[in-house]
Amino acid sequence: MTTAKLSDNLLSERPAASGNLPTWFEKPEPRSFQPKMRLRTVWISDVHLGTAGCQAGLLSDFLHSVECETLYLVGDIVDGWRLRKGWYWPDQHNEVIRRLLKMAHRGTRVIYIPGNHDEMFRDYAGLTFGGIEVQLEAIHTTADGRALLITHGDAFDGIVLYARWLAFLGDQAYTLLLKANVILNAVRRRFNLPYWSLSSYLKKRVKNAVQYVGQYEEVVAREASMRGVQGVVCGHIHCAEIRQFGDITYYNDGDWVESCTALTEAKDGTMSIIDWAAHVRAKSAKSAMATA
Repeated sequence: MTTAKLSDNLLSERPAASGNLPTWFEKPEPRSFQPKMRLRTVWISDVHLGTAGCQAGLLSDFLHSVECETLYLVGDIVDGWRLRKGWYWPDQHNEVIRRLLKMAHRGTRVIYIPGNHDEMFRDYAGLTFGGIEVQLEAIHTTADGRALLITHGDAFDGIVLYARWLAFLGDQAYTLLLKANVILNAVRRRFNLPYWSLSSYLKKRVKNAVQYVGQYEEVVAREASMRGVQGVVCGHIHCAEIRQFGDITYYNDGDWVESCTALTEAKDGTMSIIDWAAHVRAKSAKSAMATA
């Protein structure tokens, strides 16, 4: 599928002109006995819609569970690299797109900053589709007055920037690992075990990967310092983290393939990482204890 066709398919999900909205816009939200988390800002990235490794069900559950003033989509929301090789788009992936459009329609400011896997959408920077603003970068001001640079982060990845063919080679190996992860979790579901990421487990224990992540974080924090901001929010490396580098606070919102994490800002400006997979596991364990 060409980039143009991919863009047309995704943009066709946007709502029609006012007064002629798609029927699913008016459908009631699923009933929930849990109150929604009310947040000022939410950041998510590296969803990789269009791949078998995408945890679209967990992401939909998370988006249904939060209300926020601003939602940042910090790149790699759609995996154009995979979709060019073969179309994979189950209904759960459509549900994520629908949920994002509903949030934008109902008052959340949604800002989409494309990454390297969805770089075809960088051509649409400055435009708005279905209430979703497309930008190359953004500056976010927290409730306590700090300026944060919002960027996907691939521009600071030497492998992606200077040796693109190596990035694609790494992508192939990573894809095989994610396929193994899908099989592993299919077996775990048969035994009623919660989601667990093999790729995330291995990444945290491989010395070279740990060194790469540390160097990447330092480079991104250095760029934020040069820009005169107090912090930076990025994605790209699938490692959720909050770290301090001198006067710069580095935030990475993680991903929705391995860790299923989001970065959030509370009404008072407090920043934290939500591990939604861990949240679901804890809730399941609590329910199991209650019924035991």
